[in-house]
Amino acid sequence: MEKAAEGVGIFVLYDRIGSHALPGAYIDKLRDGGVQIKAFATRGGWLNRFQINFRNHRKIVVVDGLKGYMGGHNVGDEYMGLKPPLAPWRDTHVEVIGPVVACLQESFAEDWFWATRELPPLSLPDEFPEDGVLCQLLTSGPADAQETCSLFFVEAIHAAEERVWITSPYFIPDEAVTAALTLAVLRGVDVRLLLPSRPDHYVVYAASSLYAFDAVRAGVRVFRYEPGFLHQKVVLVDNDITAIGSANLDNRSFRLNFELMLLTVDSAFSSQMESMLTADFNLAREISVQESHETRRLHQLGMRVARLISPIL
Repeated sequence: MEKAAEGVGIFVLYDRIGSHALPGAYIDKLRDGGVQIKAFATRGGWLNRFQINFRNHRKIVVVDGLKGYMGGHNVGDEYMGLKPPLAPWRDTHVEVIGPVVACLQESFAEDWFWATRELPPLSLPDEFPEDGVLCQLLTSGPADAQETCSLFFVEAIHAAEERVWITSPYFIPDEAVTAALTLAVLRGVDVRLLLPSRPDHYVVYAASSLYAFDAVRAGVRVFRYEPGFLHQKVVLVDNDITAIGSANLDNRSFRLNFELMLLTVDSAFSSQMESMLTADFNLAREISVQESHETRRLHQLGMRVARLISPIL
């Protein structure tokens, strides 16, 4: 509100379902302070009552058309480590400059138009830095002609020749991703998954655990991050390809959510991501094949029930 009072145009778009606990008084306060804030939701009406699944999971910040921020961070107390059961919170966000910021603005503008039927003002600089990292913004959503998000993960895994490391808070893969992970193991690729050791949603955690055990038995190295809740979404392929964004390794991100990933091809940046992920793996516990076989029957039953409804989790 301070910046809005200075005359800066502030546009805030929030997902209505994900922000169901957001007080109306808080929204009114922002509007009264000059902030243009809107809810992203499917259109109302009886015919659309089943479309609450189509949620905006993207996290975008653009400042003056010069800088952009994207990744896994939402705006909330838990993301600042203020909710003890999940603290400390582990996430990854990235700052970008250059032409890709225009792509971020375009993605936000499309989402804003969806919610308001109006286009926000766009700010494009006269010139961009000439040096930098080769990158591409990958947007996906339920309206895509192809299942863009699922295809991205499948193609990234198939492209790996030496390694593919993936971190995600949820692991509910479809058959194509499961097959891609298994084939990567069979051709000698170092396949690793980093998942949280603490649940934020118990049913999702149960379903993810069963899929994780299946992956371990297929030869995938699966780790549980122990210091706090792991929410980052990062993919590292070989020594030059990385992806950072909002998409989880689950059906909701594959087919239901509006998602955003930044794909980069740069060995120096990939080296930084390797160091970051190596530090995370060093703070994690690896799930053994023996552990995957020794789960109590009652727990196995709960995981299998959760798995039955996993396509809509």
